[in-house]
Amino acid sequence: MIPHTAMVLAAGLGTRMRPLTNDRCKALVTVGGKTLIDHNLDRLVAAGVKRAVVNVHAFADLLEAHLKRRTDIEIVISDERAQLMETGGGIRQARPLLGDDPIIVCNIDSVWEEWNGSALTRLAYSFNPARHGAKLMLAQMDQCLGFEGAGDFFMDEVGKLSFRDDAPSAPWAYTGAQIIDPRIVDDEPLEPFGFMRIWRKLESEGRLHGAPLGGFWMHVGDPQAREQAEARLARAA
Repeated sequence: MIPHTAMVLAAGLGTRMRPLTNDRCKALVTVGGKTLIDHNLDRLVAAGVKRAVVNVHAFADLLEAHLKRRTDIEIVISDERAQLMETGGGIRQARPLLGDDPIIVCNIDSVWEEWNGSALTRLAYSFNPARHGAKLMLAQMDQCLGFEGAGDFFMDEVGKLSFRDDAPSAPWAYTGAQIIDPRIVDDEPLEPFGFMRIWRKLESEGRLHGAPLGGFWMHVGDPQAREQAEARLARAA
């Protein structure tokens, strides 16, 4: 069942995207004629999500004004103007807005091609909070651009994930989209922290799982990656 609510992590400073973020937040950088936030929201709407919680920090007023144009999904703002909370802390701060049912979480710098229908729908399929704390959408290492690294995870035959850690490489990269039981952050202090803290805990409990994207992932984290993504999208148009 597709979650009713999603959270889009849009509060980052976008320092690696400069100079494109000198006058806007990374969420409002365009790729293929569409802002990064709209790439995310369009995928969520196509999957059937009805409500998106969006955290804001840099150029928050500009981003909020842009989001008011959306009429196809309810937008709720989680305000981080006073303090940037990072990925895990952002979800922890937004916790009262999220409810207790599973939610989809999307990083703002993730754009992807779908070859077999909605990847988010497939990600949500068979998610069970009793067994899964988080289920991550993963790309094969030869099906991504803009990703610097040797892979993030190994995945076994039932989808359980383990970190690459000291291994020289791993076959799967995290695409920036996941479905989680939001209650996994309830015991965390209200402070800035990365979501890696949660993943490590879930891995130790055997509750960190993954699912293949079944498409091509573009990590649009800097101007060069944006150019590469634009070129790929233009060829596909």
